[in-house]
Amino acid sequence: MPDVSVLDVHLYGSPIATLTLVQGDRTLLAFNQSYVDDDNRPTLSLSFKDQFGKLLTAFRPYQTVLPPFFSNLLPEGPLRRYLAERAGVKQTHEFFLLWMLGRDLPGALSVHPAQAEGLPPQVEEDLTADERHNMLRFSLAGVQLKFSALKDDQKNGGLTIPVEGVGGSWVVKLPSHQYPGVPENEYSMMTIAKAMGMDVPELQLINVDAIKGLPDGIGELKGQALAVRRFDRTDDGPIQMEDFAQVFAVAPDEKYDHASYRNIARVLGIETGDAGVAEFIRRLVFSTLIGNTDMHLKNWSLIYPDRRTPILSPAYDLLSTIPYIADDKMALNYSRTKKMIEFSTDELKHLAAKARLTEKLVLDTASETVANFKEIWSKEKSTLPLARKVVDIVDAHAATIPIYSGL
Repeated sequence: MPDVSVLDVHLYGSPIATLTLVQGDRTLLAFNQSYVDDDNRPTLSLSFKDQFGKLLTAFRPYQTVLPPFFSNLLPEGPLRRYLAERAGVKQTHEFFLLWMLGRDLPGALSVHPAQAEGLPPQVEEDLTADERHNMLRFSLAGVQLKFSALKDDQKNGGLTIPVEGVGGSWVVKLPSHQYPGVPENEYSMMTIAKAMGMDVPELQLINVDAIKGLPDGIGELKGQALAVRRFDRTDDGPIQMEDFAQVFAVAPDEKYDHASYRNIARVLGIETGDAGVAEFIRRLVFSTLIGNTDMHLKNWSLIYPDRRTPILSPAYDLLSTIPYIADDKMALNYSRTKKMIEFSTDELKHLAAKARLTEKLVLDTASETVANFKEIWSKEKSTLPLARKVVDIVDAHAATIPIYSGL
């Protein structure tokens, strides 16, 4: 068994860095000199820039886990356990998971074994050919059962999960055994958000029976799934993206810690200007009004359409969570508080001041968003595929939010 394994990190198809595993569980990151020397290099992540905008090149080794940027590319929760069990490795041994999933990562990133080995020697003997293929099908990070899929134009809008999970331009979110109506909920809230002027990718509800290629072992699923077009895939090629857990260099299990919406707003103010800030405030106000309490760091992302300059990505994971899990707090602090019932004009002013944003921009955007929500929600809530219980809970909840009546 070799003492050293190396993964080549590619951005837009070009090698930019290596991840090297030494002594069995220590991972070292190093950028290629050609990437360091390129003054027009494409941006991998804001987390690799210092306070002056220069590329960081010295990194400490990581024990067992990967550096946070790469750790956040991997699946979480049940999917991680599923993959690790089938690979015969501990789910905390992230280097091996990235080795196997690196061909279809979020953004314009891909990871390849330096010696063109199909799987790490440490686990190859434990996997059959079918198991190797199945592992690659779970290629998109996330805690839900999500798959990267291809549109089947000859099946009236059906979707196909590729055998090896590479190149899919749609994300398929399957219905939940535990929480009924989640795909319909997310479809409806995303539709409302789009009608309110927010940037939302193309999406559709699709019968589970119209999805081909779902792997065995996920149980019997009935009803509708949500299909969302991947905004990091275009006809001109992939677009680099990163979530805010990557921006702030925190581990996936710390996505509810170490940062606030104020911190996100501050980054957007610096990197994206007023347009990004306004879109962020729209989504934050909307999520509060519908009771979307799970807007943690991984549910906010940047994309790099010109390969260098970030903008706020299209919205995703906008749904009302309170019908399933009653909660009075958001995933992160607004500025001083997580409590939705304390999301007031004063809290918005504090957020604006601490994030060094124009108070008028923040307050005007919030006021406009509340007015748009009231108008569009009242018109559309009865036409969307929402359970009556969900509508009633959102109606009652929104009325308790101070900005709903105070702006």
